[in-house]
Amino acid sequence: MTLRDAARHPRVGAGTLGAVILLLVYALTLAPGLTFWDAGEFIAAAHSLGIPHPPGTPLFVLLINVWAKAFFFLPYAAATNLFSAAATAASAGIAGRLIQRGTGSYVMALAATITAGTMSTVWLNATETEVYAASLLLGMMTIWAGERAGREGGGDGGGARWTCLVAYLLALAVPLHLSALVLAPVAIFLAAHTTAGIHWRRAVVLSGVLLLAMGIGRVSWWVAGAGAVMALSSILIPPVPSRRIDRAWLPLAGITVAALAVSALAFLYVRAQFDPAVNQGNPSTWQSLTDVVARRQYAVSPIWPRNAPVWVQIGNLGQYADWQVALSAGPTVMPSILRSLGTASFLLLGYIGAMAHWKADRRTFFAVLLLLLCGSLGVATYLNMHAGPSIAYGFLPEHTVREARERDYFFVFAFWAWGLWAGVGSVAMAKEYRRPAWAGVLIAAIPLVMNWRAVTRRVEPERSLPRAVAEGLLGSAPHNGVLFVVGDNDSYPLWYAQEALGLRRDVTVVTIPLLPTRWYRAELARRFDLLDSAGVAQYQRNLGTAAAIAARAERLGRPVAAAITLLPRERARLAGLDPGPDSVANAGFWLARGYAYVAGEARDTMGIDTVASRRWSAWIERELPDRDAREAIDPVHAYFLRVMRCPEQLLHAARGGDSVRVDSVCNYR
Repeated sequence: MTLRDAARHPRVGAGTLGAVILLLVYALTLAPGLTFWDAGEFIAAAHSLGIPHPPGTPLFVLLINVWAKAFFFLPYAAATNLFSAAATAASAGIAGRLIQRGTGSYVMALAATITAGTMSTVWLNATETEVYAASLLLGMMTIWAGERAGREGGGDGGGARWTCLVAYLLALAVPLHLSALVLAPVAIFLAAHTTAGIHWRRAVVLSGVLLLAMGIGRVSWWVAGAGAVMALSSILIPPVPSRRIDRAWLPLAGITVAALAVSALAFLYVRAQFDPAVNQGNPSTWQSLTDVVARRQYAVSPIWPRNAPVWVQIGNLGQYADWQVALSAGPTVMPSILRSLGTASFLLLGYIGAMAHWKADRRTFFAVLLLLLCGSLGVATYLNMHAGPSIAYGFLPEHTVREARERDYFFVFAFWAWGLWAGVGSVAMAKEYRRPAWAGVLIAAIPLVMNWRAVTRRVEPERSLPRAVAEGLLGSAPHNGVLFVVGDNDSYPLWYAQEALGLRRDVTVVTIPLLPTRWYRAELARRFDLLDSAGVAQYQRNLGTAAAIAARAERLGRPVAAAITLLPRERARLAGLDPGPDSVANAGFWLARGYAYVAGEARDTMGIDTVASRRWSAWIERELPDRDAREAIDPVHAYFLRVMRCPEQLLHAARGGDSVRVDSVCNYR
């Protein structure tokens, strides 16, 4: 069936067809296994039914755990990655149906679905195990329920039932991820905007439920209480004359279903009693549970004062928008002419699409506009982020605090809305110039072509690198060793390898940046006896706690190892030594053995186990192709590819007798 025939006699909705196309695209570019950043932790948590970093995301963990069991014939990581692909494709299907209903155009809806789903940030979220794909799906389901509530009219029949579903889905964001609440104003607007006029009771009830969910998610009881009072106050609003019974039924039902949704947080408390392999925050008490849900482990920024100048925060949004349409034309943080031309062109198409949508249907137009504003300026205002890692150099002070990584995924809902309008605009422009509708769909598919090479996760060495990092670091540690690591990307892959793959479970991984948290120190004491009660109670700065753990491990007869990613001064502190101005002063204390330094095993002044280094050098040649990482926004692959080639560099240093180079050759931070 041709596109023209499908448009005239649709057997399959535009959203469904778009979702199928996108699912195929995501499957072809899906990460076949582990990826960097949070994915390894989420997969390990799902495998162990554990608790990842705050706020714990219990619903997400349960969903991918069940999903992976259903797809038992796939590798575990591939199965959980596929969940993100399916969630994003389903989100696009819902969006396509909304656009088709608003514009009355099958082809516009199909084009909108394809463009929104191939924005680079959306696409990247869809091909790895991350919570943002699930959050997008929950948000789109909430919007769909809101649209149905408004379309059912102003009475308490079907419209009220759909309104209760909106309330339930809003509150479900608390156990899934609060980012889904970005779409809440859109759902509330659609539910309250009925054919009979504004249904104020629905608006008040759902706004109260939104406040209730935000209050519980931030563990702010006065906000949650204000939300409950607001919802109940809707009883005072005069009822619809023909449906007087809805006066008390709707607010009570809304609060009840919201409480039911939030009850999924109980999973955190119940599961923590069993101390699963991944148990961040250990929410086994009421206090620790509220600490996890409220993310008190992190410094949650207030709205004011701003953490960066407003122009920088808006500039970050513009920078991230420039990555969405044609990332392959310039896959770095620096702009390129072709990439920026693509961005400008699709901004124009978005404007054209918005005007076409305005003419077709004001109600759904305002819904997409609200989604765009909430996902962009709303997110920037609420999150109050620091300057991104790659913006405003030369304009901000040298020691400005910056985000640890680029945060484009926080604005995914804005890019989603922009993509919907750009797709509509592609077809509207084709019609304006009297071209066939399929020409508009081809224009809408430009991001699919221009992003593919930059976002696919099936290209070497990137596809194999995260697992190689895990195997290399764990494999270089001595039997029953205590291995110290320094960040997310040399921690989470190791957790994944130990939990999901069963590799080197004899090694205890100690993540140094987690040591300031009391729960983590208590975990090391409880599980491995690596700290005493005094060490749990008090954190010693400047790696003092890490040194105490290393000393206790030695007393227990356990070898101590430091990942090759630790700096020389950090290894010196770990050994309880003064690093001093000379970085090679302690070279003899550590033995470089592949991807880890082993304490107290140096056999010569160079501190290199040449046999192990030669073995690991040959291993990495087999595991990874001899090619450089692609240019990318995120330098993580380039960094770890250099790290994985360190054994060969250490061999060169040993042969050349360059003792100064030994301590620094593989430290690139």
